[in-house]
Amino acid sequence: MPTMIPTPYVPPDTTDTFQEPRRENCPWCGSARLRTRVRASDPLRHRPGAFVLDRCRDCAHTFQNPRLSAEGLAFFHRDFYERQLEEFTARFLSDRAVRRRHRATAHKLSALPDPESWLDVGTGHGHFPEAAKEFFPYTSFDGLDPTARVEQALLEERVEEAHRGYLTTPGMASRLRARYDVITMFHHLAHAPDPRAELRAALTTLRPGGHLVVEAPDPRCAFAALLGRWWFPYGQPRHLHLVPPANLCAELRSLGCTVLVTDRSAPHLPCDLSAALVLALAHVHPLPRALAAPLLDVTAVVDHGLAPLLRRTPFSNAYRIVARKDAR
Repeated sequence: MPTMIPTPYVPPDTTDTFQEPRRENCPWCGSARLRTRVRASDPLRHRPGAFVLDRCRDCAHTFQNPRLSAEGLAFFHRDFYERQLEEFTARFLSDRAVRRRHRATAHKLSALPDPESWLDVGTGHGHFPEAAKEFFPYTSFDGLDPTARVEQALLEERVEEAHRGYLTTPGMASRLRARYDVITMFHHLAHAPDPRAELRAALTTLRPGGHLVVEAPDPRCAFAALLGRWWFPYGQPRHLHLVPPANLCAELRSLGCTVLVTDRSAPHLPCDLSAALVLALAHVHPLPRALAAPLLDVTAVVDHGLAPLLRRTPFSNAYRIVARKDAR
């Protein structure tokens, strides 16, 4: 295993070198009617400076502005950062809960026609393909991810092929052209520098009649307004785009797809209050574990207790779209 080299400290005044110029219009619809939604610092590294999310007043697209540059993406998305994020998330979302969620999602998708080949985009360690094999035992699962986690998933036989990068990485879509019957993107699109290009590339790798499944944070979630910068799906600096479901459905239809399912209930992740507490505690003087643990336990109980109700209201924090690529 290669030796991990610690990332050097970056002085505050060099943060700008990791960001592109600020946009004056929406990257989705071109409108100049922008409103700053939130300013948030990096919860993992606690370095000076803040990242800004703007919301388009016309189409409701929410995006990081200024956006991280290619150098900034490389800096903030190195493998050790992903490990830090996993450790951070584990404070309010257990491995057991993640496995249960993957299994429930795979069971929900078992209504799809039996696919021969499946690509999980943003697969990470390949835990979703591992869970889905129970319901699709004759399907070949491959994984794609920008980090080395996908290569570890290959070694642990959670995926049969590992592809490192994005679908928009040069040569990736052409190499995988029309290879898959199903493509899943679970909370991946928010990380893509150009979500529209990522969707086009996904449809290039999908066979006619195949299915694309996208799950993403919903920027219209009432918790986003209530919790502000403590709303975990804002996810700075790693989330570049939060696409409203209406925008995504319209884009998929324009690309020659039929939208079959739009679901804001099942994808809801019951962690808004507990995640907000973890984020808030990370920015104040550390509480003794004996005091912090009971607070987290209480908020976790509230999150899960309210979930059956909230998932059917504007407080649902995520959505899932299932679309079929029409034959042309």
